[in-house]
Amino acid sequence: MITKRLCANRDIHPALRSLFFAAEVFCDGVLMLALALTFVVRYSAVQGPSMLPTLENGQMMLITATPIQLRHGDIIVVSEDGTLLDNHVVKRVIGLPGDIIYIDFEAGVVYRNSQPLHEPEFDPISRPGDVAFPITVLPGTVFVLGDNRNNSMDSRHSEIGLIDQRFVIGRVLLPS
Repeated sequence: MITKRLCANRDIHPALRSLFFAAEVFCDGVLMLALALTFVVRYSAVQGPSMLPTLENGQMMLITATPIQLRHGDIIVVSEDGTLLDNHVVKRVIGLPGDIIYIDFEAGVVYRNSQPLHEPEFDPISRPGDVAFPITVLPGTVFVLGDNRNNSMDSRHSEIGLIDQRFVIGRVLLPS
């Protein structure tokens, strides 16, 4: 708006009017980027080795910050304490509400609804937690595992258990 008034003023040199216009476009772009990074996406770092080989400790990732419909295989960021502070974990969604998850630790295979998951990129899962299987994923929750299946605190452990979807901060869009 200020630029329109300044540009309408015939006493201002055309080069100066162009400079004012460019400055306004730049400021609008910075404002739009700031709004997007606040309300649409977030940028965060992976904490720990539980998502190897997919994500490395300290690797930066772009995360949705809008409500999302979770899908099997999504990598999500979960608030540990229900806040949006730095306390978060990154895990892969294995089970959605209604799914029945079973893990055969001797064979190293994860089953969802009696179907084995084909996961050649991950080491066979051999370390059980204290959660009994099979487990049915309850409404409003998800079952998650770290990609580093034998070095991850995830839904196999009662300290984590089924994740309340209200604590999901977002889906990982792009690891950088």
